[in-house]
Amino acid sequence: MNGAESLVTTAIAAGTEVCFANFGTSELTLVAALDAIPGIRPVQALFEGVCTGAADGYGRMRDKPAMTLLHLGVGLSNGLANLHNAKRARTPVLNIVGEHATWHQRWDSPERTDIRGLALPVSDWVKTCESADTVSQDTADAISASLRGQVAVLIVPQDSQWGECEPQSIIRPQCAYGSMDEARVRRAAEALRSGTASLLLLGGRALRPRGLLAAARIKASTGCDILAETFAGRIERGAGLPGVDRLPYFPQQAIERLSRYQSVVLAGSRDPVATFAYRDGRSRFLRDDQAIFTIADTNHDLEEVLDFMADLVSSPGQATAPTGLEEPLNRPTVPHGRLTAETACRTLAALQPEGAIIVDEAVTSGGTYDAFSKGAPPHTLLTVTGGAIGQGMPCALGAAIACPDRPVINLQADGSAMYTVQALWTQAREGLDVTTLLCANRSYDILKIEMARSGHVPLGSAAQALTDLGSPDLDWVNMSKGMGVPAASVETSEDLARELTRALEEPGPHLIEMVLTR
Repeated sequence: MNGAESLVTTAIAAGTEVCFANFGTSELTLVAALDAIPGIRPVQALFEGVCTGAADGYGRMRDKPAMTLLHLGVGLSNGLANLHNAKRARTPVLNIVGEHATWHQRWDSPERTDIRGLALPVSDWVKTCESADTVSQDTADAISASLRGQVAVLIVPQDSQWGECEPQSIIRPQCAYGSMDEARVRRAAEALRSGTASLLLLGGRALRPRGLLAAARIKASTGCDILAETFAGRIERGAGLPGVDRLPYFPQQAIERLSRYQSVVLAGSRDPVATFAYRDGRSRFLRDDQAIFTIADTNHDLEEVLDFMADLVSSPGQATAPTGLEEPLNRPTVPHGRLTAETACRTLAALQPEGAIIVDEAVTSGGTYDAFSKGAPPHTLLTVTGGAIGQGMPCALGAAIACPDRPVINLQADGSAMYTVQALWTQAREGLDVTTLLCANRSYDILKIEMARSGHVPLGSAAQALTDLGSPDLDWVNMSKGMGVPAASVETSEDLARELTRALEEPGPHLIEMVLTR
């Protein structure tokens, strides 16, 4: 057995089932090992950002890592933006990056880079294999790190891949949560029960059904408010689940929303801050005089912690009783007339099927979707956690591979779609049930909004040239068809409803360009 075969065998033993790959010469032995040892599904992507974004979507839905196989530092660099999103989402991801043979590295060949230096800012765990004998242990350690919601990067030199090792040296990953800090949870529970204005701010696994139901019990018993962090990796939503609004994105709105509370309990969420600095603005939304309690970190089982807190503040028998906070089934009706961002979101909420996975990278055009879909049938929402655009299409791809029995709908802005448009080809190649709703406003609208908020109005010729996406217009129908995905363009709500219904009924991927009016 060589090191590459040891890596693949270890990954399979740990439950790894998929490898999103864009490989090169330095990974040939690893690809040969995937051929020799069946058990991992290889999925080709035409760009490394598709590999990493797909691994993010897969990991969010399966709670275990897919593998990426990337070519040296140059390949890893192309995937960094979506690894940044995955790290912010606390997604389990296992990245295998090939490296030159150790004895070749000193010659500084053309593709030689500092792979570790490139990986560190977007990763939680980085290691380079020292020899074939350490590959199994290193792979197991990388997978263990990823199972704690971390992005792991294992750098494997060529001589560690082709070197021989003992077949019995396969190591199984170990991963376990740390013990709950009960005293910390009790202090937070007392703050919520104090009668003062208090908030439970949810993130991470607190936004799964078990966490949401526990949070609803806490709210019913203490009267606290509940919010979700602005950009959550995964939120379970819809009829039968407690409805939770997200903290507003724009700083003034978020600061105003949080200012009313004397106590804030962070349950899986970070201390909220502004995405960007603004002149005369505040970076941190909370004030120093507010009492802040963090009840768990990534080493703890957050759902268990919330259940424990709910038991602390609840009366006997409340654990199984409805809280009255569950959303009723309440779909909007399909609107009529020309498509706007609002009517497009309303049409999606009216027609999305039960169990849908909604991948939202609509940026400005998706602003009303949350409100319209609160009472839709149960569904999962995935958002752009780190602000690095080009996440939507690959994330939808990975989610579809993770959950082949569920329809995936990608609500997608046109500008950010161009970053990773190659994902459409992989969706077609794999026959995935992904419907892309392409918001064609032919503009980087979020940049125009930010320019206006910063006082740079009216936009001059340079700003217009750098934010408009016309002249020529992007031809989404032909681009999509050219990569094997059937496509249509619609301008009215009625046409969108017809095409979306058809796309959801037919197997395989589809793209619907929604030409939006203002």
